[in-house]
Amino acid sequence: MGRAVKAADMLAAAERLPLCDMVDLQGRGLVVIAPHPDDESLGCGGLIAGWRSRGYDARVVVLSDGTGSHPNSRAYPPEGLRLLREHETLAACHMLGLSARHVAFMRLPDRFLPSEGPVARETAARIATVARECGAGALICTWRHDPHCDHQAAFAMARLARRDLPGVRLLAYSIWGWTLPDDMDIADDVVGGFRVDISDHLPAKRRAIQAHRSQTTDLIFDDPAGFRLDQAMVKRFERPFEIFWEVAP
Repeated sequence: MGRAVKAADMLAAAERLPLCDMVDLQGRGLVVIAPHPDDESLGCGGLIAGWRSRGYDARVVVLSDGTGSHPNSRAYPPEGLRLLREHETLAACHMLGLSARHVAFMRLPDRFLPSEGPVARETAARIATVARECGAGALICTWRHDPHCDHQAAFAMARLARRDLPGVRLLAYSIWGWTLPDDMDIADDVVGGFRVDISDHLPAKRRAIQAHRSQTTDLIFDDPAGFRLDQAMVKRFERPFEIFWEVAP
């Protein structure tokens, strides 16, 4: 589990991690694991765009079907919402230099991703297959302490997949870590980390985020309680760097 640290200290230290041009995978591919459609753009959009600009292989694996964002919409019932969010994800990934063949949708139920059991193991095996197909040097998933059950489950499945991928690194990014209570004790199981300079790729990242229109606009108008990223939240992901922790084997 690692030593216990305060959430505020962990997040503050992340802001001081070394700044680099790109993660060093010695030319190998990478796999970004997104619990929901849009997490890939928010957490790793700059990294993906930079990676692809260098001609390296990358894949995105989207775990949930995304239908939990607007559960009360009649205009977009579950199947229609799933199709919409997948279409948005493909558009976003295109902005980052990926084609449809680079994106895999697992279509697990939003808000109910498993951390263990047969479905988690099967999904981890599928992630490992994607990693082998692109010769991945790293799996990149949401942080184990992100305060969302699906993000924590994504980490658990990525860790399961990594067990079958000798020599592949596990890196973590945070989407909602900034909402953790400052004095919350968390297990520090990281062995390092870095910030990737994405200055040159911010325009592509912004376009990718905006491609997720169901999450950033009033496109879905008939569910007032539905999820929406407001501009203040989006601004948090438009900084000139992205933070990644390296997780201990």
